Amino acid sequence: MQRRLPRLLTYSLAACAPALGLVIAVAPGASAAAHTSSYARALAAARATLRHLSVGEHATNHAIFSHTTRVKALTQVQSTNWSGFADTSTTFGTITGNWAEPSVSCSGKTTLAVFWVGIDGFTSGTVEQDGTLAECSGGRAFYFSWWEMFPTNAIQVVGSSVQPGDSISASVVRSGTSYALQVTDSSHPANSFTTTQSCSGCANSSAEWIAEAPSGSGGVLPLANFHSWTLSGATVNSGVISSFPDDEITMVDNAGRVKAQPGPLNGSGNGFSVTWVRST
Repeated sequence: MQRRLPRLLTYSLAACAPALGLVIAVAPGASAAAHTSSYARALAAARATLRHLSVGEHATNHAIFSHTTRVKALTQVQSTNWSGFADTSTTFGTITGNWAEPSVSCSGKTTLAVFWVGIDGFTSGTVEQDGTLAECSGGRAFYFSWWEMFPTNAIQVVGSSVQPGDSISASVVRSGTSYALQVTDSSHPANSFTTTQSCSGCANSSAEWIAEAPSGSGGVLPLANFHSWTLSGATVNSGVISSFPDDEITMVDNAGRVKAQPGPLNGSGNGFSVTWVRST
């Protein structure tokens, strides 16, 4: 945020010699340029952090805890980095979801929260996924759109001008061994994209709608305080989340304390909310 000159100093400058009028005229532009340069450096640093992230790591490194509870054909499970819903018990080819980008609250430490839809990952070692990401870096919040074919490539950041409240739609559509990954930011279209990737060994055995704490070289990273993430209009194959056996996933730490808690599916079976509880 651009700082304003103290009122007393402003008045003193205005009362000085006419030559200072040029300084007064130039200073705001110089201040704006410095602010822009500072933001650009901070954004570059935030983007650099993302190159080392793993998103979608679940089945291989962060297995579901063994104790599960059956409630009305719903399996309630826990994960150290995922919160949301996953469908299983068939082969999946299409998944969609919509949300308004949450606003994150930042402190001094680096925290992240990723919101995505995808095929695979819950019962396999690959994930075909896309969505948005919020990062707190240096006390500032940055928001991105991205995609990833885990673990083939690192997270691919596309847009860096996503803003809280942006209307986001995400989808993954499979045709044979090709996957069309699409994110649409109808509020800031520069963040929108479509890319087609291939995977001959993907299982297509699950579909997910997830809020995630991504992982780095040292394990799961602190989860940014996103307050609440609400997914709506979700479809999968020719149905909705509740059309298939679904798993409600609660994110917990290694001691079993809740970090992010999903609410129940809505009455249409195509949406839910996840509430942030703690970072670590």
